[in-house]
Amino acid sequence: MKIETQCLHAGYTPKNTEPRVVPIVQSTTYVYDSTDDVAAVFDDPTKSLIYSRFENPTVMAVEDKIAALEGGIGAMCTSSGQAASLLSLLNILKAGDSFISAATIYGGTVNLFAYTMKKLGIECIFVDAEASEDEINAAFKPNTKAVFGETLANPALTVFDIEKFAKIAHAHGVPLIIDNTFPTPILCRPFEYGADIIVHSTTKYMDGHAVQGGGVIVDSGNFDWTNGNFPEFTEPDESYHGTIYTKAYGKAAYIIKARMQLMRDFGCYPSAQSAFYLNLGLETLPVRMERHCKNAQTVAEFLEANEFVESVNYPGLPGNKFHERAKKYLPLGTSGVISFVIKGGRSTAVKFMDSLKLASNEVHVADIRTCVLHPASATHRQLTDEQLAAAGINGGLIRLSVGLENIDDILDDLRQGFAAIK
Repeated sequence: MKIETQCLHAGYTPKNTEPRVVPIVQSTTYVYDSTDDVAAVFDDPTKSLIYSRFENPTVMAVEDKIAALEGGIGAMCTSSGQAASLLSLLNILKAGDSFISAATIYGGTVNLFAYTMKKLGIECIFVDAEASEDEINAAFKPNTKAVFGETLANPALTVFDIEKFAKIAHAHGVPLIIDNTFPTPILCRPFEYGADIIVHSTTKYMDGHAVQGGGVIVDSGNFDWTNGNFPEFTEPDESYHGTIYTKAYGKAAYIIKARMQLMRDFGCYPSAQSAFYLNLGLETLPVRMERHCKNAQTVAEFLEANEFVESVNYPGLPGNKFHERAKKYLPLGTSGVISFVIKGGRSTAVKFMDSLKLASNEVHVADIRTCVLHPASATHRQLTDEQLAAAGINGGLIRLSVGLENIDDILDDLRQGFAAIK
């Protein structure tokens, strides 16, 4: 981002200097030279900035960085990962439409899809991600407009077969939307396997320090919105003086429409301060992800050998059901998140967790500090027993997010937790 700075010495004013860090533009408003200039921006929002509900220079710098990391044509930050998931779908769905989602996704997203979006007249058709292509094809309806999945499911840690679902989605003329929160673009770039839209909860590894919430939608620019299934992209938008998004913005039609139509109306845009913190996290993301993966691999092997553990779910383990698929989609590692089932069920799992000292018991995951969560009591508490089973969760399941602490300290903490349940 280029800015002008005023030097305090001798009135010297260097032009177009590059700051070492992204500056915080703490403003809601932008000033224009004339009324005609304002009108021109409302005719074409790519000409300049309008208002902080749509865009902000600090946030835009981070959007550009994330789009580059994922290999996309553009990105739009949101105030949360849930907002990103919602807007990514509302941008192409309306009342009376349906979409398909893998059943093994984050519990909060299940609730969003199954209940809240249902109230908006949009049906979510949940499918077993491991079902055959024929079975998944059979789930499509004439009004199905998208397919959704998570690269690494939270907390089931199933590895989504992106290429399979991209093939299926495209055969039906609809886009594939991938939640890539756990891998981040450091471990997996879904566009390279056929995905069309990517969403993230930037609250997790991208931020990495638990200092601010956020989300992002990234557009690959590859999907053909003129295929006849999406008239809202190819016909005039009466809410924005008849703009035809595919005609006016070409490959960027999806992300421009999301900003100028949905962000305009919902206003769930992050602050400049939040984007500043997110950018700091992005600058260390490759180094952190390498350490998260290394620590988690060691912890997973430790848990697998522990007498109190019934099972360990971590795709980095050779015996894991998704190990071979992980080598394809996640060759650099499978994040720092492990789920494991402790013997004795819910009560034993709770006692173990409450005995930990280094690991924090908190409703968060994927930051620099090791933390644990009991999904059935927290993030997935709103799900029925049937939905819990479909998401791969039982009472003894613990989600362990391995941080960047010294690995010996992490293992010692787990040892004293197991000692408490003997």
